[in-house]
Amino acid sequence: MITCIREIRRAKGMTLQDVADRCTPPTTAQTIGRLETGTRTVSVGWLNRIAGALGVGVGDLVRLPERGDLPVAALLGPDGARAPERAMAEAAPVPAAGAVALRITAGFGDYRAGDVLWCERIGPDAFATALNRDVLAPRAAGRFVFGRLIGMEAGRLLLLPLVSGARQTVLADTPWLAVARRLVREI
Repeated sequence: MITCIREIRRAKGMTLQDVADRCTPPTTAQTIGRLETGTRTVSVGWLNRIAGALGVGVGDLVRLPERGDLPVAALLGPDGARAPERAMAEAAPVPAAGAVALRITAGFGDYRAGDVLWCERIGPDAFATALNRDVLAPRAAGRFVFGRLIGMEAGRLLLLPLVSGARQTVLADTPWLAVARRLVREI
């Protein structure tokens, strides 16, 4: 999260100590400085305390990171490419909270060397939603298995590797899966 604490504090002509003293309960100038610079995580509780001390709303203290939207130049359909009827834009992709990436180093299945998969981590209660999807599953000693989730039987997961001729892998007591959601590929 990007905060504007320092900018607002300076615009109001306040010192770190002024803000620290006006917080409820009071804190130290050093803590306020760490929150301003990002060396300490700013929680919602801290945002509320600092907003009260500065006399502003919590929303005034945060700003969203800048995102570059891409203008849509054309729509491609069965009749070829054509200009959109109205101005359109596509938001640049942003990974979801808790997402992990999987970098492909050698081509296999539908994937090529250099591809990156953005994966969404899910817990055991959501494993059924990943059936027939490509997933990454953790194993002991920092190892992983990647393949298509083809079944669930009595708490076990059945993964089919994407390499032809490979045998299915059976996993038990898997704490999470990372479901492939977005393919990032240079062309």
